[in-house]
Amino acid sequence: MLLPQFIVRYPWRVALFAGWLVLLLWQQNTVALALEFGLFTFLGVIGAIFANATGAGGGVVFVPFFHHMGFTPHQILATSFAIQCCGMTAGALTWTHHYRVHHTTDKQWQPLISALLLTVPGSVVGVLLAQWGKDTPALAFLAGMEDKLHLGFGVFSIFLALAIFASVPLLRRTVFATSLTTFDVLALPLIAFAGGIITAWLSVGVGELVAVYLIMRGKNITMAIAVAVILTACSVWPAIVFYLYQGSAIVWPVWLFAGAGAVAGGIIARRVVLAFRPVQLKLFFGLWVLLMGLSGIV
Repeated sequence: MLLPQFIVRYPWRVALFAGWLVLLLWQQNTVALALEFGLFTFLGVIGAIFANATGAGGGVVFVPFFHHMGFTPHQILATSFAIQCCGMTAGALTWTHHYRVHHTTDKQWQPLISALLLTVPGSVVGVLLAQWGKDTPALAFLAGMEDKLHLGFGVFSIFLALAIFASVPLLRRTVFATSLTTFDVLALPLIAFAGGIITAWLSVGVGELVAVYLIMRGKNITMAIAVAVILTACSVWPAIVFYLYQGSAIVWPVWLFAGAGAVAGGIIARRVVLAFRPVQLKLFFGLWVLLMGLSGIV
């Protein structure tokens, strides 16, 4: 009886697992593939838990790890985006369900939909312009520096860690803003647009920037994380189209196992957020990001 009940209660999770299993069994030398790449499942779980519990993209874990494995910058970005399509989507669906069940009438969560409407279009436009427009002379400045990906990731991570540490005192608030101000309405699209460009360069950026901004503006911390997760999920899908069009950049065996782990991590992450205090999460995440950033510039 337990299995039928689980299928009825979580149909999309069962469908995803069944699809992954079919895809795995479809591969040649399935056992050898699992032995060689199976451990990437744990990387996907860890990356997705970090990403969906803090509002940051999974690139904060995947980029430095793949760099130390010797992946090319093109492979790092493509594979990171592909894994995030799995993990951030699972997290976005989980946070959306949490909002609908627990917070539709919660005043502290009222800015969620407005914040997404203000940020998703700008982020998607930023990602697409940075990826597809860089060959246009007028937009050449959006090309980024793919050959210095790890350095750029390091600098951005250090900046992000400092912003996270600066926002920690704000996490002790007990009263939160319940609506967006005129300033927020003007600032959020601009932050999302800039974040989308950075995301196209580094596979991280927009979720982190928007989450930190919302927290610093006095919004509910958990709501800010939910916004960042859903926003990142909406941003990585347009981003992956660029690499699918180009062909062979994604390391598919890594994606097969890390993507499955990322789905599990995306589902688990909400429970992690609710189990720990926001201050603990942010301090731990900030320290992790700082260490990853320092590793990128030394």
